This record gives sequence, C-alpha cells and structure tokens, in this order.
Amino acid sequence: MVPLPPDPRTHAHHPETRHAEESLRGQLEGSGWTYVTPRPVAAAARLSLRAAPRTDAAQVSEALPGEALERLWDDGHGWVYVRTGQDRYLGWTRLGGLTAPPSGETLTVTALRAHAFAGPKVSQPIVGELCLGARMTRAPGEVVEEGGRRWVPVVLPGGTAAWVGEPVLSPLEDADPAALALRFLDTPYVWGGRSAWGLDCSGLSQLAFAAFGQFLPRDADQQQEALTVVTAPQRGDLAFFPGHVGVMLDGQRMVHANATHMRVTVETLGEGEYGQRLAAGCTGFGRWTA
Repeated sequence: MVPLPPDPRTHAHHPETRHAEESLRGQLEGSGWTYVTPRPVAAAARLSLRAAPRTDAAQVSEALPGEALERLWDDGHGWVYVRTGQDRYLGWTRLGGLTAPPSGETLTVTALRAHAFAGPKVSQPIVGELCLGARMTRAPGEVVEEGGRRWVPVVLPGGTAAWVGEPVLSPLEDADPAALALRFLDTPYVWGGRSAWGLDCSGLSQLAFAAFGQFLPRDADQQQEALTVVTAPQRGDLAFFPGHVGVMLDGQRMVHANATHMRVTVETLGEGEYGQRLAAGCTGFGRWTA
C-alpha cells in the first residue's frame, strides 16, 4: 500500500519552496528540502491565518489571543508560517502579531466576548479585545473592588498591562457543549473564524467542546473522523454534512454557524425547505467518547 501524503493542513511542507518541518525528514519525495524545527510563540491578539502570505488570501483559521503557536518559517516580507498548538492547523500570519509565550499564572477567558481596560473601571479606555478561550497572565496585585464590581489585574499577550472584570473569568457551568454552542446564537458567520466576533461551522463546534477540555480538530471532516459514529443522535452529538457540521440540541434540532443565514441559527432536520436539504445531505453523526 502506498502511504498517503502528509495532510497539508497539519503537516508543514511546501513543495514549491522545499521547506518542511523536521518531523517529516525522510517522509517526503525528492531532494533539496530545508527542514525547520518549530519554535514556540503565541498570538498577541486574534490573528487571521491565511492560505498564502497575502492579505487577499483566504482565511483558513484564526488564532485566539494568547494561543500557543509554533513558528515555522518566514517569507522574508513580514509573513510567518505558523501552526496552532492545540489543533495543529497551519496558516500564514503577519510577523507583528506574534509574541512570546505567556509566563506565570495563566488565566483563560470564559465569556463569549469581552474587553480589557486600562484601569479598574468601565469608563477606562479599552486596551484589548477578548473572546472565549483567550489566555493572559495574572499580574501582581490584588483584585480591586469598584462600584460593586471586581477587577483582576492582568498582562495581555504582547505585554500590555490591563484589567478585566472578574465575571469574564468565571468558571463555566455544567459541561454541556450544546448549551454553550446555543449561546453563540446570531453570531456572524466568518469563514475560518473561531470566536464570538465571527466563526464558521467547525469553529463553533470546536469552541463549544474545547471549553470543557474536549479538544476537536479544526475542520468538519477531521472532526467526523475523530468522533465515534452513532446512528441515533442525542444532545451534544455532532451532525455532519459535506463540508459542514452542527451541534445537536436533541434528536432533531441542531445549532450551527452557516453561510445560508450568515449567522449561527437553529434548524430542525427535515423541517422546512432548509431543514429538508440538511436532512437529505447528512452524512452521519458523531459522539465524543474519550
């Protein structure tokens, strides 16, 4: 059996430039490859990862603030080829968006969307945009109470000192990815997006599971391959379609980010024109069993 070529979404190799990651040494055809050892970095803010080192190239994914990345190689013109640490997804981003990995106590944002402020008061200037899954460092100092609110001192990715409201960091309730996915209702659809500022179908399912320590791959086909196949869906299962995925709310209703409505909506499989098309195109259901 001829071995399959490495998946270009997760295994770094460019036949045109002959660059490849060190772990692929001996697995690629031909000669003249330059093998690169990845270096740890982090996203200083939400970073668009693109298919090519150009601003007009398609966004393939998005790195969240403080997310661990691997820096692979540069194009010499301000673009860097990187890979996300958790789902191992590859893309090009601007060099200026990278920073050193966070050190010290790390805090993770649990709010869908939030802001960081220059001081412990809502009237202070906004100095950072946050989202579910963003990571920052706890700064020295005490929590400040102001007007019945509690503010936590932090250092944002990239080094900016800031304050965030304590509810932004509050633990999530019972581990229910379906309930969390439903909170994204009406979030705009953005191809490659991974946050409540805009996301795509697999970005929604990935975020809803990752918040509870259940880490899914990036794309719908990868998620389908990673899950256990089930025939009778229940709450929290994923429904799969060609190039699409949704989170089941029960045996028929599904919440999904879709380009038909250009936002996150709820559909009932088999009901209405769109629901009938979805039901006809469904390729199966998957369940997290790890």
